[in-house]
Amino acid sequence: MKRMTTVLVAGALLAAGMGTAVAASSAQDAAKLGASLTPMGAEMAGNKDGTIPAWTGGMTKPLPGYTPGSERTDPFASEKPLFSITGQSVGKHADKLADGVQALLAKYPDMRLDVYPSHRTAAAPQWVYDNTRKNATRARLADNGYAVEGAYGGIPFPIPADGYEAIWNHRLGWNGESVEFSLGTWIVTPDGARVQPSAGQEYIQYPYYYKDGSLEKYEGINQLGRFINERPASRRGEAILVHEPSSAGKARAIWQYLVGQRRVRRAPSVAYDTPDFVTSGVGFFDEAFMMFGPVDGYAFTLAGKKEMYIPYNNNRAASAPIETLMGSKFLNPDLVRWELHRVWVVDAVLKDGRRHVVPKRRYYLDEDSWQIVMFDGWDAQGKLWRNNYSLTLLAPDIPAVVTNVFWGGYDLRTGSYYLNAASNGLSKQYTAVPRRPETDWSPDALANSSVQ
Repeated sequence: MKRMTTVLVAGALLAAGMGTAVAASSAQDAAKLGASLTPMGAEMAGNKDGTIPAWTGGMTKPLPGYTPGSERTDPFASEKPLFSITGQSVGKHADKLADGVQALLAKYPDMRLDVYPSHRTAAAPQWVYDNTRKNATRARLADNGYAVEGAYGGIPFPIPADGYEAIWNHRLGWNGESVEFSLGTWIVTPDGARVQPSAGQEYIQYPYYYKDGSLEKYEGINQLGRFINERPASRRGEAILVHEPSSAGKARAIWQYLVGQRRVRRAPSVAYDTPDFVTSGVGFFDEAFMMFGPVDGYAFTLAGKKEMYIPYNNNRAASAPIETLMGSKFLNPDLVRWELHRVWVVDAVLKDGRRHVVPKRRYYLDEDSWQIVMFDGWDAQGKLWRNNYSLTLLAPDIPAVVTNVFWGGYDLRTGSYYLNAASNGLSKQYTAVPRRPETDWSPDALANSSVQ
């Protein structure tokens, strides 16, 4: 991997494979937050080439015309691409492209990436910044790196020492306190046909980010999620409820309501490499929302930080007609915006004794939001197999840049690909809403909320 910075790599190598808690940042290092580092831990300055600007607070004012639930406009609609990358020019830019993107450009001669000026739009409320500063010196890993203690209401490890901490920064990243959105799933088959296997309503609440909460009150369940299927008609009313934990000793709980059985049952198989029925099996469950469910089969290593072209600020794509956005082989290059940003690189390798059809992955995390924006996956023979992406949605009304919507993946073997959590043409884009009562997140409530 070329041109990767050496920041924290030594610490990462030392910490790789660690099995116990790792010390939090020193007070001296934490003092860099808001100074040389942004409040979330990114580099405040731009790059030396001037192609990545300094972070100046992100974008925090609602976009013109925005009303809750409506599609957000593209604040950079008047900009033109600086240049394009194609299969013919990929070699010139290879050090700034994920392996999976390079493979796609080689596979499809008519695919291209239009690269626009970079805008560091990611932001969060001041109280999230304040909590991140507190977490910097008090948060610690637990349960062999698969849990976190001592963190609340902010990024747990803004100055990460290893891959586990970086991954937790994603899992506990800021996406709002409580949100709702219409969720459409689309797949394109190897022969170029576009079909919609699922559509419905998604509800997510983040107890870790209750504004009136505290570390002392936090009970260790960081995310509550519920999906209610509305289409196709044969699956109307099916639903999933999940409680995702972050604290040691808290078990994940997930339930499924099946219309045919008219009952709620536990669904532990909705995890790992089980084919995701929401995508008709094109994706795996642990690929959902860029990372979903337990990942305790992998050892994570922080490989460093690098500059990379990634999809970013894609509000235009998020409001495009789906038939225009999704081509027969890949997303429409005219609608997808690529920008140069710094990303953290985390390698995930399957541990001895564990099984998974994707034994190696490489994750890329946006330095400003800590969101996973892209990852590649290799099969057991070491062949590059999958490239997963999020288009990223700019939601300055929250404020946030979120990647748990408009995500999908390419299967490099078969040529199929998908786009999930896409609200294009549906009733409600990703929207901040008042918190629901805790009783709404019970299995009984799941059954009652079903439409059949």
